[in-house]
Amino acid sequence: MEAYRLADAEVVLPRLRAGDPAAQEALYRAFESPVYNLARRICRTTEDAEDVLQETFFEVFRSIGQFRGDGSLWGWVRTVASSKALMRLRRNKYRDTDELHDEVGPARGEDTALIMDLEAALERLSDTSRAVVWLHDVEGYTHEEIAAMMDRTVSFSKSQLARAHARLRRWLGEGASV
Repeated sequence: MEAYRLADAEVVLPRLRAGDPAAQEALYRAFESPVYNLARRICRTTEDAEDVLQETFFEVFRSIGQFRGDGSLWGWVRTVASSKALMRLRRNKYRDTDELHDEVGPARGEDTALIMDLEAALERLSDTSRAVVWLHDVEGYTHEEIAAMMDRTVSFSKSQLARAHARLRRWLGEGASV
């Protein structure tokens, strides 16, 4: 079996369009980890991330003929994965209010004097806020793109990001720059 690095994934495109199982496996192997990691950052549980991983590749293989090649294959797969993760949030009705997360105290056994790390702080955000932070700050999506993916307005994306940044700064300590 040929092994493909992420940069080499476009080489398999004609074979993918022909439905070649070896090419599908090569694409899956090349993008499995980054797709899972993206899904895990947006979804609350590992089970949801694993489901998003499978749903993403099902959709990619089903609609590979629609990939126009305007951008990178990874960019297209990443967009599909982001969309699937956001749909998972909506499907699971993860509509926690931000106020609920503000009132959550430290986990059992945690010293309140300790400053939490960024990973723990991100986990405290609502699913929607965490998704907006991840998509904007890490994945580099614009507010317009996030708004379209979440079927919301641009101002919704901007306000979610601003409130999430304020919470993260507060939780991480005043000196943190988010």
